[in-house]
Amino acid sequence: MIDLTSKIVFITGAGGEIGSATARTLVQAGAEVVLHDLSTEALAGMSSDLGASAHSLTSDLGNPLATGDLWDRAVAVHGRIDVLVNMAGVYLSAPIDEPLDGWLNVWEKSLAINLVSPGVLCRGAVRTFAEQPNGGIVINIASRAAFRGEDPDYWHYAAAKAGIVAMTKTIARHYGRQGVTAFAIAPGYVDTSFNQAFRDEFGVETAAADTGLGEVAMPQDIANVIAFLASGLARHATGTTIDVNGASYVR
Repeated sequence: MIDLTSKIVFITGAGGEIGSATARTLVQAGAEVVLHDLSTEALAGMSSDLGASAHSLTSDLGNPLATGDLWDRAVAVHGRIDVLVNMAGVYLSAPIDEPLDGWLNVWEKSLAINLVSPGVLCRGAVRTFAEQPNGGIVINIASRAAFRGEDPDYWHYAAAKAGIVAMTKTIARHYGRQGVTAFAIAPGYVDTSFNQAFRDEFGVETAAADTGLGEVAMPQDIANVIAFLASGLARHATGTTIDVNGASYVR
């Protein structure tokens, strides 16, 4: 059993299925969580269920400059953060035949939410963790797309997630002696509303057929890996990316 007693974990995008499963798993293991999403409505049910173990914050990660304030507000809740989980993301279509201005708008929004704002939060985390006696842990959610690429309308998503992996490696290499460890998790298809477009067009069965297990991952599969990394038990694996894709892409 993973014991996260006394750990303070900040989770962005906590209102989604993976974020929700992660928050519940961490609290069950003894952690207290600071939850972020775009609106209070996205967090209302979970905050009610988790009670005093959860505190909710809202912010639009489409504005990276405002994301710096989000980190400060998260730290202020308990006076420290022990683990940052960069979970929030968007999956927007940008067909190559779209007019350039619309295509670029999708790129800008996608990169802001999927890469630049996570970078801002990592910056805050590294600076904060370096001042804490026990340091801290960064867990960034990347994607299988960082390594094998993505579908034709989602170049920006693959590019952002590749950036997440590179950023995680850089943090691990250069801030470990300041008490900072950093990990990335690269899911494949997870059965959530995030993948609604694929599910509607091709079906979950198509994604399952692409895996070595013959089944797709569920939110709890990702939450379990996050709980393990948040425990600090994988300290010497810092800088690594853990694939959670059912062997649909093996590196």
